[in-house]
Amino acid sequence: MKDFRLIVSTPNGNALDRQVQMISVRGVDGELAVMAGHVPFCTAVKPCRCKIWTDDEDINAVIDAGMLVVGQEKVILLVGNMTIDRE
Repeated sequence: MKDFRLIVSTPNGNALDRQVQMISVRGVDGELAVMAGHVPFCTAVKPCRCKIWTDDEDINAVIDAGMLVVGQEKVILLVGNMTIDRE
């Protein structure tokens, strides 16, 4: 599976900036997932549990409401806060 750059940015700085394979969040119209090569778009996201898949680990996190911007080169998730579940 191809990777893409994901940046999760909060008012306190970047909570995450790394190569990932997929991200799953809750948009205003329901659950959505983004993989490399996705068509560019922008949508609001609701507070939710999100999941991020990487080559070496799966990251589970809780995010506040925000915006998801999917571009050709990278994906940016702008949220009020992100808490990564450490299990």
